[in-house]
Amino acid sequence: MKLPPLVQPLAELTAADIRRYSRHLLLPELGLDGQKRLKYSKVLVIGAGGLGSPALLYLAAAGVGLLGVADFDVVDESNLQRQVIHGVSDLGRSKAESARAAIWELNPHVDVRLHTERLDASNALAIVAGYDLIVDGTDNFATRYLVNDACVLAGKPYVWGSIFRFEGQASVFWEQAPDGRGLNYRDLYPEPPPPELAPSCSEGGVLGILCASIGAMMATEAIKLITGLGETLLGRLAVYDALDMSYRFMPLRRDPKRTRITALADYQAFCGLRRPGGMEADVPAISAVELKQWQERGDAFQLIDVREATEWDIVRIPGARHLPKDIVVSPGVASQLDRNTPIVLHCKAGARSRAVLLALREQGFNNLRNLDGGILAWIKDVDPTLPSY
Repeated sequence: MKLPPLVQPLAELTAADIRRYSRHLLLPELGLDGQKRLKYSKVLVIGAGGLGSPALLYLAAAGVGLLGVADFDVVDESNLQRQVIHGVSDLGRSKAESARAAIWELNPHVDVRLHTERLDASNALAIVAGYDLIVDGTDNFATRYLVNDACVLAGKPYVWGSIFRFEGQASVFWEQAPDGRGLNYRDLYPEPPPPELAPSCSEGGVLGILCASIGAMMATEAIKLITGLGETLLGRLAVYDALDMSYRFMPLRRDPKRTRITALADYQAFCGLRRPGGMEADVPAISAVELKQWQERGDAFQLIDVREATEWDIVRIPGARHLPKDIVVSPGVASQLDRNTPIVLHCKAGARSRAVLLALREQGFNNLRNLDGGILAWIKDVDPTLPSY
């Protein structure tokens, strides 16, 4: 959808700017005014991870005047497979600070503003209000709904992207777009999926270079919005499949049943991540240390690993039996489990095994435990020599 420029060309270009951005200035569609709009623009990138990395680098290289970086996490070794804005020397460092250093190494003329607090309903609206445009590179539904609703209330357009395994998606949302053409994220996802059906990249995996493809697409859309170039993705969903190198573009329409957004909410509860009324207490849990004590005493129990085969191949708890999530809940397999002997279920961090526990309970099992924190807790608290992932 063609949109007017979001930012006015009020900045002045110096001789150094003209040298740096000369390849932009040679484009008739962009030219001096387009570069002035970029220099005068203020863009907030939420998440300095897989998608935020290429988006931040290319927006900085393009000459965006002010870049906000919102990320409360620190750089972990597992990030380096795809989060190219960070390096080995940044391990343990704030991602926001690491991103700022990389941005200034690329373009020291960009003003960088850091937001290292966790984004939530208490601060999101105030943060997004200070920018012209939001780029959402987050990796969970709760934060995406938070960003969406804050942008709707603040009247800000935003570019959204997501990745999983070999596929990526991107679009543009702007509730207050001209001529009544506005859409928001809830038109694409009116309701969040159950947590167990929405695994993150840390559980499902992702092809690292996929982040570059989608992140660059997001940065391109941001530049188009700022300058008024081309046709934006507002009203369209771009879907990219890296395995067969295909792009699909699907039209998006306003959901006729959606309700008006009037305030920010509890998005953890909305996405089923915080159970009301003490429901979590109704799921029996066992800690990694307690499980180790059971093993050392020789207690009788069944330890079932419900992760995928690729995860089982990476690392496993001694004595575990591998029955992936979809298999263990099938009646034929479940009927072979001993209902009289305690069953301990585990996955990577606890969410998938919790879903399996609830499914087995519906089949009449009642002697069940969920390993709190999954195999990651076992590695951390029992056997740190095992590889983490």
